Amino acid sequence: MPPELAAPTRPARLLWRDMPSHWRTGLLRWAVAALLIVAAFLHDWAAMARQWWDISTYNHIVLIPPILGWLVWQRRSELAKLAPMCWWPGLIPMAGAAFLWLLGALSGLDLARQAGAVAMLGATVPLLLGPRVATGLCFPLCYMAFLIPVGEELVEVLQTITARITVALTHFSGIPAAVDGVFIDTPAGLFEVAEACSGVKFLIAMVAFGTLTANLCFLAWSRRAAMVLACLLVPILANGVRAWGTIYAAQIVGVEKAAGIDHIVYGWVFFALVLALVLAGAWRFFDRPPGEPMIDAAALARSPVLARLERARISPAAALASLGVLLVAAMSWAHHGATLSAPLPRHIALPEVPGWTRADYTPEIWWEPRAEGADHRLLGRYADWQGGTVDVFVALYARQGEGREAGGFGQGALTPGTQWSWQSSGPAFPQGRSERLLGNGKVERLAVTWYRTGKVLTGSNSRLKLAVIGDNLLLRARPTTMLILSSQDRPTARAADAIARFLAASGPTAAWIDRVTKP
Repeated sequence: MPPELAAPTRPARLLWRDMPSHWRTGLLRWAVAALLIVAAFLHDWAAMARQWWDISTYNHIVLIPPILGWLVWQRRSELAKLAPMCWWPGLIPMAGAAFLWLLGALSGLDLARQAGAVAMLGATVPLLLGPRVATGLCFPLCYMAFLIPVGEELVEVLQTITARITVALTHFSGIPAAVDGVFIDTPAGLFEVAEACSGVKFLIAMVAFGTLTANLCFLAWSRRAAMVLACLLVPILANGVRAWGTIYAAQIVGVEKAAGIDHIVYGWVFFALVLALVLAGAWRFFDRPPGEPMIDAAALARSPVLARLERARISPAAALASLGVLLVAAMSWAHHGATLSAPLPRHIALPEVPGWTRADYTPEIWWEPRAEGADHRLLGRYADWQGGTVDVFVALYARQGEGREAGGFGQGALTPGTQWSWQSSGPAFPQGRSERLLGNGKVERLAVTWYRTGKVLTGSNSRLKLAVIGDNLLLRARPTTMLILSSQDRPTARAADAIARFLAASGPTAAWIDRVTKP
């Protein structure tokens, strides 16, 4: 018997003392850089951790860090055959990640800040361990994207899709139903496809699971893509079926019992059942042999492309120093941009509008937009001789940033936790964002929002963010204004008509905003 077969087997390089000295040095170097990045951007990492723990949509992310550790552990034996090195082109993704964080810091967009912090941590691998190791860790590095709490932006779209699927199934099952945005009226009562019913947390958890399964269980890229696509489509369709099941059950047992059953089933049973069905459907197509290494170190070592890339070496001291310079530059720029503040008038007032008079603000259901951090706020009502009323809300900001974002979540026309719910998109108004709201399931309100900064007039939060980012990058201080025109629908007066008449009387929107907020 060959002596190598007779020798007792031992896990390769599992312990620190078993590692080659170059790997011990490389890992220590990487650990120092990783701790430096986490410490420098601790605010962003702490904010992400709070979202993982406190927001049900992101509770599944608490499993991602141990999954990442396990993915690296799977590759440990093959990685040990490679030689880590410092690689100066790794500064390019590091600089890109730092710039992404800077854009988020300058615009107050937490998503960009958090994505940049995660990307910087991932970019330490090619910089400090080299292109071969980074290639071997390609999937875990990409899977780090699931650490970022993203998905809430899809809520309104998913609400609308779920409502359409639900009403189609309701009609198919013979139940009469009328849909108005995300509200479905049936003989048993009025149902709302609320934010919690949009299925967004189910969707993003399924996509994270599907991506992991695609890597672990499949080799063919076509099968991997099919698995991820299934985990994207199935939860959307399944959520529509769940919502229909609630409506169908309500026709038999009543709304309250059906809602209670829905919360229990959806929270504890439905997700597991759909997950099991997707796995059962994919099982027969698994093509990764048991025990197959997740990476091939020999192929990575032979790669001529990686050999050419490895020529761009850099000393460890230069790599760490360059990393430090990038971090200091990004944080200094962000700090300087955050201190910019535009001059504002001491007082602002709503101007006269031809054909319209100021009226007491006495809404049937209290409506007041949120504008946290605004330096000035105005809320008033105008009425015209045709019986129309338009509520005007103006918020003026000396600067945009964390805690004072005109387009931030929960800011603007729809304030979370109030009697108002988002119903659907409203009729188009030039350069504005139009939304229909429903109060207490009976009062309909139309709200149209504009943002004004510099020469930009837009209803798009993204367009506003880009304008603010551009100003802050150039260290240029400009005020930002949020204008919301709103009106209730009444049997004798349509809200859209009242707002259109008001806009025609007040003149160009940009000039009207500038007149209200001029110093």
